[in-house]
Amino acid sequence: MPATTVKQNILILRAPALRATRDPFDGLGARGLGDPNGAQAERAVALKAETAENPSSATIDALHRDPTVLGYAPFMPIKLIEPLAAPEPAAAAAVTWGVKAVGADTSPYTGAGVTVSVLDTGIDADHPAFTGVDLVTKDFTGAGSAEDDNGHGTHCAGTIFGRDLAGQRIGVARGVQRALIGKVLGGPDGGRSDTLAAAMLWAADNGANVISMSLGMDFPGLVDELVQVNGLPIPAATSIALDGYRANIRLFEQLASLLNARAAVAQTTLVVAAAGNESERASNPAYEINVAPPAAAYGITSVAALAEGANGHTVAPFSNTMATVAGPGVAVTSAWLNGGTKTISGTSMATPHVAGVTALWAERLLAQGPLSPTLLQSKLIGSGTFTPLKAGTDPVDVGAGLVQAPTAAN
Repeated sequence: MPATTVKQNILILRAPALRATRDPFDGLGARGLGDPNGAQAERAVALKAETAENPSSATIDALHRDPTVLGYAPFMPIKLIEPLAAPEPAAAAAVTWGVKAVGADTSPYTGAGVTVSVLDTGIDADHPAFTGVDLVTKDFTGAGSAEDDNGHGTHCAGTIFGRDLAGQRIGVARGVQRALIGKVLGGPDGGRSDTLAAAMLWAADNGANVISMSLGMDFPGLVDELVQVNGLPIPAATSIALDGYRANIRLFEQLASLLNARAAVAQTTLVVAAAGNESERASNPAYEINVAPPAAAYGITSVAALAEGANGHTVAPFSNTMATVAGPGVAVTSAWLNGGTKTISGTSMATPHVAGVTALWAERLLAQGPLSPTLLQSKLIGSGTFTPLKAGTDPVDVGAGLVQAPTAAN
């Protein structure tokens, strides 16, 4: 990274108790997570996300030599995965189609005893969908509060743990009693990868079993910043942004790995994120885009979107490919601002369905003993099914398939 000429603030992952032998670097600031001393869980609990403003070459060299540094990457803008409009249903069903599609309406589990986190645009805390839920909120954007002025975060939270509204069930895990709401999008500071990492650690530190993120890293935004702020030509800006993009994926892979490692001494935390809406399967020419970061990071469960269909559910035309699993993401009705509801589409809408199902599986497994991230993720992914999907659905598009809530039998 040409720190002397390009102004880029960086995010640093640091574990003060690091004693492991480091693996070779793999890209900008990347460092392996080998653990010959068996202390990774303790290091993971001590993990910090730090920042450095426009570091010099000497600072970068010092980071390379510092054994407490797990990795670093330039700040990358993050953005809302914008939902798509969908027509409001003629009549409200007793249970939204998404809740029914994942089997939450017939599951004996409700998410009781499980803590979930939603990192998004905040929440309408006074919405009746969240009556009785202990909402722990924190603003990471500089807005001053986690109040939702967009609606997106409220909609996602409603799908995960929202209570019934006007006789309609909208929530997959409506027995959740405690939720951690981090506002990472919106506000005067917008959204950045450093604040997202800080929010993920905050959620884990406060007991989150599931973290739901319906957002993406803004590669074009980083290119534009390098052009506008640093005066770089577009080819150079694109090259530097690609390096930063790769470094951020690697860094979030490390972060997800360390969150898993914490389970040995703290609670299990599983991260679920939207695959992205950049594909155009119905255009001419049609094209598909791979899962976007942070969902693209290894260790994060990425979610594709499905549309309801009489002859089987289909992959949404906008849904990115190479996802881990799939969830209902077209014409999803959930909570909105000022106590209302709204019907919209996107992988943003599919992700909270999967997060809600994860909470149900966490409750199911906690009843048997300590919860491990490996077991929770394997149960979630293993629940995926192709049975309700249209014949010929490509597994590359939906991963293990449509996730299913646990039943009394399993």
